Amino acid sequence: MTVKTALVTGGASGIGKAIADRLAADGHQVATLDLNTTDDPHSYAADVTDRAQVDAVFKAVREQLGPVTILVNSAGLSDFTPFTELTFERWQKVVDVNLNGVFHVVQAALPDMIAAGWGRIVNISSSSTHSGVPYMSDYVAAKSAVNGLTKSLALEFGPAGITVNAVPPGFIDTPMLRAAESRGELGDVQNTIDATPVRRIGRPEDIAATCSFLISEEAGYITGQVVGVNGGRNT
Repeated sequence: MTVKTALVTGGASGIGKAIADRLAADGHQVATLDLNTTDDPHSYAADVTDRAQVDAVFKAVREQLGPVTILVNSAGLSDFTPFTELTFERWQKVVDVNLNGVFHVVQAALPDMIAAGWGRIVNISSSSTHSGVPYMSDYVAAKSAVNGLTKSLALEFGPAGITVNAVPPGFIDTPMLRAAESRGELGDVQNTIDATPVRRIGRPEDIAATCSFLISEEAGYITGQVVGVNGGRNT
């Protein structure tokens, strides 16, 4: 395998960290972009909604590791607010992180991929886009848009050797999920597990394994797809 450089947003914790760890185990050079950093020397603190910060991270990664030809957009911000109480400012913040952040990072990454004639982009969306979730209209709207963006980018950049896919996780055991549980936003977690055909909660490593495959050479004929990882439960 040719060693490539990967950038994972939201890579300091949860699903993003599991993806970064898996890609490193696969032999890639991995950098992460997150509001928080880790002990890894290629962990960068930046806000995906700030294009100048994003561009600065890409410049640093190119100088230290080389062109970025693998990108995983895992940075995200959830919300749980009744629609009638949702302020436009909060709506805009959630959309800014979950959708506009993807826009900024993909635009920053594409020049390297186009120059290389090869690229892999995986956008982490959400299984909530299948059927909606009450009190999360801003989050669901933004993640649904990510799925649409994924399909359009796949069509536009397929001729350049770049594949673009989305992975909508189901019920995954992450710090974000546990925080929502502690706030009483999830109801009975065991009921959700019982309603999942495989009868368990998902693990970040489940998402990482799927990303690993979609990034591999073997997945070169897969693009524009929304690949659910949800234990058979689509809501």
